[in-house]
Amino acid sequence: MTNPEWLELAARRSKSEAWMLGHAFDKYRQLEGMSEEGLAKELGCSVETLNWMALCRRPEGDHFNEQVTAIAERHGVDDYLLLQVLGRLKVVEVFQASSADGSAQQGGMLMAAQDRERDDEPQT
Repeated sequence: MTNPEWLELAARRSKSEAWMLGHAFDKYRQLEGMSEEGLAKELGCSVETLNWMALCRRPEGDHFNEQVTAIAERHGVDDYLLLQVLGRLKVVEVFQASSADGSAQQGGMLMAAQDRERDDEPQT
């Protein structure tokens, strides 16, 4: 089966829509410093399959895991690998959002203070 001519263009356009999986893939690739080929290899699929998945709605909410599984099954990708990619991205996004409002800095200082207290405790 050949891919339609519009697939690559549509996948590129999906990068600009935050609700699309293509946007998530693009952010992940930027964070990890990898190419589309590298991400496809990490997910165990072809670039063409990656382009098809890019057109899907990004999983979110209470049914996140079920949505990931449905996308993975539809495109013949290991759901665990897709979940790892999206999970790592989600962690980074939460951290970036909390850093923007300063709460991560406070948490970091508290963790540093706890580490300092542990260092001061006698070794047994």
